[in-house]
Amino acid sequence: MPSQSSTTAAVSAAIPPIYRGPLPHVTTVERLPVTVYEQPADASRAVAREIADLVTSRAAAGKRTVLGLATGSTPVGVYDELIRLHREEGVSFRSVVTFNLDEYWPMQPDALQSYHRFMREHLFDHIDIPPSAIHIPDGTLPRSEILAACGRYEEMIREAGGIDLQLLGIGRTGHIGFNEPGSTAESRTRLITLDTVTRADAASDFFGERNVPRQAITMGVGTILDARRVILLAFGEHKATIVRKAVEEPPCSHVSASALQQHPDAKFVLDGAAASRLTRFEAPWLVGPLDALGLEWTDALVRKAVIWLALSVGKPILKLTDGDYNEHGLQDLLSNRGRAYDLNIGVFRSMQDTITGWPAGGPGKPRRLRVAGGKAAPREADFPKRVVVFSPHPDDDVISMGGTFIRLCEQGHEVHVAYQTSGNIAVWDESADRHVDFVEEFCRAFDVGTIVSPGERAPGEIAEKIRTFLKAKPAGAVDIPELQTVKGLIRRTEARAAARYSGVRPECIHFLDLPFYETGRVRKKPIGPEDIAITARLLEQVRPHQVYAAGDLSDPHGTHRVCLAAVFAALEQLADRDWAKDCELWLYRGAWQEWEPHEIDMAVPLSPDEVERKRLAIFKHESQKDKAVFPGPTDPREFWQRAEDRNRATAKLYDRLGLPEYEAIEGFVLHRG
Repeated sequence: MPSQSSTTAAVSAAIPPIYRGPLPHVTTVERLPVTVYEQPADASRAVAREIADLVTSRAAAGKRTVLGLATGSTPVGVYDELIRLHREEGVSFRSVVTFNLDEYWPMQPDALQSYHRFMREHLFDHIDIPPSAIHIPDGTLPRSEILAACGRYEEMIREAGGIDLQLLGIGRTGHIGFNEPGSTAESRTRLITLDTVTRADAASDFFGERNVPRQAITMGVGTILDARRVILLAFGEHKATIVRKAVEEPPCSHVSASALQQHPDAKFVLDGAAASRLTRFEAPWLVGPLDALGLEWTDALVRKAVIWLALSVGKPILKLTDGDYNEHGLQDLLSNRGRAYDLNIGVFRSMQDTITGWPAGGPGKPRRLRVAGGKAAPREADFPKRVVVFSPHPDDDVISMGGTFIRLCEQGHEVHVAYQTSGNIAVWDESADRHVDFVEEFCRAFDVGTIVSPGERAPGEIAEKIRTFLKAKPAGAVDIPELQTVKGLIRRTEARAAARYSGVRPECIHFLDLPFYETGRVRKKPIGPEDIAITARLLEQVRPHQVYAAGDLSDPHGTHRVCLAAVFAALEQLADRDWAKDCELWLYRGAWQEWEPHEIDMAVPLSPDEVERKRLAIFKHESQKDKAVFPGPTDPREFWQRAEDRNRATAKLYDRLGLPEYEAIEGFVLHRG
């Protein structure tokens, strides 16, 4: 069975990397050491090996190792690798003492969201660490006892000899532990009130922000700085902005992670996505000669630099001058590629050639795209095309590429949509109760279900069980199977309505219900062979010319990443099929982020009418309207508003670069295998 690490590796392969890792700290712009790996799995393995080597070497010297540990999705890969090292290479943790950073308050240790439970499930139950050596703040204490307990926690760390290595993640507010903005470098273990952004980010784990505790017990920044060595891990594009602030800006109490700049042995370990906003990635020409960074002026980097320059000086591409290049750190580019006029023309044409109103081509209408060396795809002349649109959740298709989705149908192509998961956890309990009420009223109106066969249950019996559960349901509890089914049916009927409205034939609507998702919890299982097999069967059935899949690596819940990995793995299994050799895989993005302009390979313009049709397709998902259960990072806008704003912003950006002005644009990146 593929591991979570292999899932991450597959997703990281979606975008051709500019950098090959690991890349060490190379520039004075970064105010503390930073190591960048292309893939999160590589970073996790390296950090786990560093921890294991420390534990082993100290044990050989008769010393114990004191580890400070973090929770959340980021360190899971490290813990997985530590478990593997224990089982397969004999690394022992008998000499280890651990202190966890934090715990929600109030919180029972066996609750789904408890960090006590998290650490048991992800590490402690799988290694040979003595239970007496494990320390985690107690979320069950009455408020009157917390101050004294925090003092004892600090004392226990000192009695253990201090923390040898502290593992950290970083929140979107820049917090380490739960040290929210305003935490000083002298702060110690204490009860703290959580920031609204932190609570919003935790909402998915608690099935809604209203269920997230408002306070937590956390080690202080000063406690963390006392550790002899500190490693901060960060993965994903949604961490990129705060990582840049913590690494490149002066220390500030509003970004508690920036205090690590003052530590004598602290480092950041990042994947390429989390490092993408660092200057050496975003604008490497500002750091110094490219060869010092192991780079050269490839066409992709030239395109990025010219677009960056145009947006920086506020000029269309074709109006940039030699002086603009010289004055903004791009003298080396002129020396390497010649005068501004030629550079401008080349990049302008490459951007112009991304625009097409026929995303799958048409009869006598070959696309003029810059991809594949500017040549038509081998099956360009085929019409109509067979197209599969993979949608991780039941609404990602219309939110992310609704305009293109509708256009593909209208232009006569055979469009299939495959909903990869049920999305059943993202329905409000009240909405499910309303639909149960409708079924009961329907049965009464038509006298349905009053007589049942032996072994069958009447609708009223199921409804009563669901209502009894809802009345006593603890916040964040896993739904009973009957309620999960109702919520899944709600999402399914909404998806079917949106797909039909977009023009998809009923027989071309597929619900895959990939098993990895069906845990009833926000935390899902790793991708498995059955997930891949289900995906491969659909692809083999359709034999598509084009596949569209979600490449949104900012998805805060991780489902998009796993679903994309399933598509990659299925296509790899089918790579020897004749149809697969010429099949295009296009990656779209969802509600959280758009492709950068230099990344876009295909830009599909939308008219005002098409923007409105896309909006109405999104409206078919009534359970997600007004306020979704899991809206992702703090953003008061509804999903349709985010989509429209994102598509309009892309169109305005193209206009600023001197390209035609459109109402909106949906952007896609071609996966090049």
